[in-house]
Amino acid sequence: MRICIAGASGAFGMKHMDAIAAIEGAEVVSVVGTKIDAIKAFAAERQIPHFTTDLAESLARDDVDAVILATPTQLHAAQTIQCLEAGKHVMSEIPMADSIEDARRVVAVKKETGLVAMAGHTRRFNPSHQWIHNKVKAGELTVQQMDVQTYFFRRSNKNALGQTRSWTDHLLWHHACHTVDLFQYQTGETASKVQALQGPIHPELGIAMDMSIGMKVPAGAICTLSLSFNNDGPFGTFFRYICDQGTYLARYDDLYDGNDHKIDLSDVAVSNNGIELQDREFIAAIQEGREPNSCVTQAIEAMETLSRLEQCLED
Repeated sequence: MRICIAGASGAFGMKHMDAIAAIEGAEVVSVVGTKIDAIKAFAAERQIPHFTTDLAESLARDDVDAVILATPTQLHAAQTIQCLEAGKHVMSEIPMADSIEDARRVVAVKKETGLVAMAGHTRRFNPSHQWIHNKVKAGELTVQQMDVQTYFFRRSNKNALGQTRSWTDHLLWHHACHTVDLFQYQTGETASKVQALQGPIHPELGIAMDMSIGMKVPAGAICTLSLSFNNDGPFGTFFRYICDQGTYLARYDDLYDGNDHKIDLSDVAVSNNGIELQDREFIAAIQEGREPNSCVTQAIEAMETLSRLEQCLED
C-alpha cells in the first residue's frame, strides 16, 4: 500500500509517518508540505522518494494508492473531495469538515466514487476505548455517564509541538468532535438533547477559549464535556466512564479502574498505539474492499450533532 501524507512534517503527520513505518506492506512514497525547502529536507531525512508543495502533483502519480491528510482543519473537506475525485482513497484527520454543509458534500462524493473515505476518529481505535466498547457490545457494561475534560494552554496560536500555527484551531469543530463521536459510538445512539456554552472570544484568535457541552442519548446516558485553551496543565483529554458495572478512566491508550489501578489491554489489539491502529484499519479496508470503522458515512453523525451544538452557541 503506497501512501501519500499531506502535512507530513506537522505534529500529527509525524505520528502517521511513524505508524505507517510499523505496518508491514505499507510505505510512504510521497509527502506534501507548505514550504519546498522544508519538505525537501524532510523527505531526504525520511528517505521518501517524492516531495511537493502541491497535493495535485501527488494525486497525479500512479504510485500513490491512498492519501492521509494531516493538514489544517479548514482544508479537510476540499482536499478529501480532491483526493476522491482523483481516484484516491483518503483518510482525513478530524474534523472531516468545519461546517455541516461541507461534511455532507464529502459524504456525497464518497458515495459517488465508491472509494474508501475515512475520518481519523482516533478515540475509536485507542485500546482503552476499544476495551470499553467491546464490553458494551458484549452486554457486560452499560455507560451511564461520560465525564470528559479537554484541556490545553494555547493563548497563542501554537500546535501540539509548541510550533507557531498558520491556522486557528477550534474547541467545537476539532476538540469536541473527538468526544461527540466517541459518546455516540460507545452508546450506539445519536444525542437527542444537546446544550453548549462558551466563554469570551479571544480578541486576536477570534475563537472561544473555554466551552462546556452537555449531551443525552434516548436511552438516558449523558455526557459532560469541559474544554479549555486557558488551562495551565496538565494537558490532554481525560475520560471518566461511569458505568453500571464500575468506573473507568481512559488516558489516551491507557485505561485504569475507578481506583486508578491500570487495566491490562495487551489482548485488545495488535498494537497499543491508537494512531497505528487507525491507519491499519484504513489500509485493511482498502485491501478488503469494505467500509472502514469511522467511514465518513458514520462520522457524519458526529458532525450533525456538532452543528446542533453550534446552534446552541449562536442562540
